[in-house]
Amino acid sequence: MENDFREEDLATVAIGNPSHRFSRPLKLEQASDSIDGVDSISSLPDDILHCILSYIPTNFAIRTSVLSKRWRHVWSESPHLSFDQHRISAKSINETLNNYRAIKIISFHLFTRLHNRIHFVNSWIEFAISHNAEKLSLDFRDARVRDYKFPGFFYTNSSVKQLLINSGPAELIPSCTVSWTSLKYLSLIFCKVSNESFPKILSGCPLLESLTLHNCDSVKYLDLSKSLYLRRLDIICCNTVREPMKIVAPHIHYLRLRGQCTLLDVSSLTEADVDSSDNYLFLSFSYYKSDSLMLVMVQAMLEKLQNVEKLTLGVDFLRLHGVPLPKLKVKTLTLETMIMRPVVLGIARLVQNSPQVKKITIYTTQFSTVLDKCDSFLELQNLNPNQGWRSIDVVFPTSWDSKVPEPELMVSFIELLLANTITLETLVVRLGSYTDDYRSRFEEQFQIALTLSHNNEVSIVLK
Repeated sequence: MENDFREEDLATVAIGNPSHRFSRPLKLEQASDSIDGVDSISSLPDDILHCILSYIPTNFAIRTSVLSKRWRHVWSESPHLSFDQHRISAKSINETLNNYRAIKIISFHLFTRLHNRIHFVNSWIEFAISHNAEKLSLDFRDARVRDYKFPGFFYTNSSVKQLLINSGPAELIPSCTVSWTSLKYLSLIFCKVSNESFPKILSGCPLLESLTLHNCDSVKYLDLSKSLYLRRLDIICCNTVREPMKIVAPHIHYLRLRGQCTLLDVSSLTEADVDSSDNYLFLSFSYYKSDSLMLVMVQAMLEKLQNVEKLTLGVDFLRLHGVPLPKLKVKTLTLETMIMRPVVLGIARLVQNSPQVKKITIYTTQFSTVLDKCDSFLELQNLNPNQGWRSIDVVFPTSWDSKVPEPELMVSFIELLLANTITLETLVVRLGSYTDDYRSRFEEQFQIALTLSHNNEVSIVLK
């Protein structure tokens, strides 16, 4: 690639939308090299210019070389390389790397197809590793390639600190020893990882602090007991998996969980976000119905979460009001729910069993697709879905079809929460996007909230 452009060539370059990070075309104008005419950006140190260029894909950063002599080689010395379009030709990427001058790479992002270019992909990964890339992001999504195996050299890397792999075809089944001695953040999305290979990967990451596994469903038993520095775990399990993943993670402090998992040891956990409102928990309902395992799983999970101080629960956990609840030590509670009769009783019981709670945040949602399944399950366990209702509870609707809660309904809901806790200091109710369309009704609710807040010495906020 020739970088010594004549200054009169391409004096103005208009860049279209290269990625989701841009909302409008980026216009670059030629700067003067005269002392009096140097623009404020061109006078910045190289480190700052490199930081600016790190926010755009490399093939667009290259175009800044036509601005002036000052910019001619700035892109090639930037420690950030990003190939963010899978349609970029292999020839273009090879030319870019041939003209690259920096010795050290901070971040290397590669979003490309695999079909007919696996050899090139391997060479690009080797280029990043040879330049001691600290942040390595590999995104291979290609339906035409079923299996992609990383080359052996990929598993020996003492420089990488953050590694993200998003690829259905990618197999992380190393036949050699894994040595990622500096790795702290590992994210695997749609990757093929087995129960046998993953322990080998973990053993090569002695400093691992954060682990993300999204839809890596071949892992059935996740033992993180030897990952002594691991503090954050983010798991999403595939909806179609029938056997829940078993998790042993005694050192983590934060857990984000979407899907069917059995928590065996999370004894150091202080914050958890468990959400089943997108069918993650209940899609394989027939599995739980036949083996009567749903009740056991929910009870066991709540037991494992009873010592966390910050807890987020989705609507469908709250719907299971027939499940015995443990005493929780939660101080900050976030609930994603609907203000309707099938869930408010569960919320009341949850608050009652949280004697130390000081802040509750409610996110009102539109609907849940699993409420009928919950009713069927409760009936299977000889539990009446409508049991426990008092006459004052019938104010809450049995279905959720309103755009925003009626003022009377909101008042009843807030009163229900206040009546079931004595330690609460702050209550936040987020109505979401509905408030823009129903401003007048929201203002009415806000005035009611202010009155309740004053009467109960609790700070109540509606958003």
